[in-house]
Amino acid sequence: MNDGPVVTYERLGNVAVVRLNRPKYRNAQNSAMTYAIDAAFTRAVDDDQVKVIVLGGNGPHFCAGHDIGTPGRDADRTFDRKAVIWWDHADKQGGDQRFARESEVYLGMCRRWREIPKPMIAMVHGACVAGGLMLAWSCDFAIASDDAFFSDPVVRMGIPGVEYFAHPWVMNPRAAKEFLFTGDRITARRAHELGMVNHVVPRPRLLETTLEIAERIGAMPRFGLALAKKAVNQAEDMQGMRAGMDSVFGLHHFAHAHNAEVSADALGGMDARGMARSDARPAPDAGRREDGQRDEG
Repeated sequence: MNDGPVVTYERLGNVAVVRLNRPKYRNAQNSAMTYAIDAAFTRAVDDDQVKVIVLGGNGPHFCAGHDIGTPGRDADRTFDRKAVIWWDHADKQGGDQRFARESEVYLGMCRRWREIPKPMIAMVHGACVAGGLMLAWSCDFAIASDDAFFSDPVVRMGIPGVEYFAHPWVMNPRAAKEFLFTGDRITARRAHELGMVNHVVPRPRLLETTLEIAERIGAMPRFGLALAKKAVNQAEDMQGMRAGMDSVFGLHHFAHAHNAEVSADALGGMDARGMARSDARPAPDAGRREDGQRDEG
């Protein structure tokens, strides 16, 4: 297992930089990481010197998704719940167990983080897959390096997208359908075209650019930023985002139940290795440079 904390925290001026820290496993998100992220965000909110929070990842990738197969997988562990008031999942079975856990550590936590009153920037490089999307989408906007790629391949499990179903809002409905129906990777440039990413920069300049933008944001009044964030979030919810997520969360769990009846398990028999292989196919624009040529590999 990975040595050291599963999340790192540092303050650079008035910016808190929180990084996922399971690089050996492409920063796969287990429950321990979820609660460590929450603790880091709480620390940043409570620090009056922090104006902006940045979420990134240590190692080659931002986040390759939920932990469905590492030695640190901890789906059966009890944690001090923060996001929802529901019974503990650890001693439950079937849909009772899965619904309780995912309401807390996936949908509930991402909603909790979306409401953080300080601006949040996702700083994305390498893989941002499935559960990694949820972490990035909980932030207010994203800055990606030119080597970043994005995918939600869980339809291969028979599941209609990750639990925090922001797809139609962070891109557009037709793009969301293609994204889900194919399971293909999209490049940072394509994500930018779809409005999912605000800026794409060379990998060596990712942190520098992110901190430059964070500093400009940090010059604004703190309370004004909090109210502006709440205003946009409320507008999204009036457009149906929160209710839409609730409805799709039900479909998500219906898919788990169906899988448990007709296949090996609630994940449709797909393990981490199988999902990694299935995620290897790039979208048609992947690898194409600005000069129109294609990179190899």
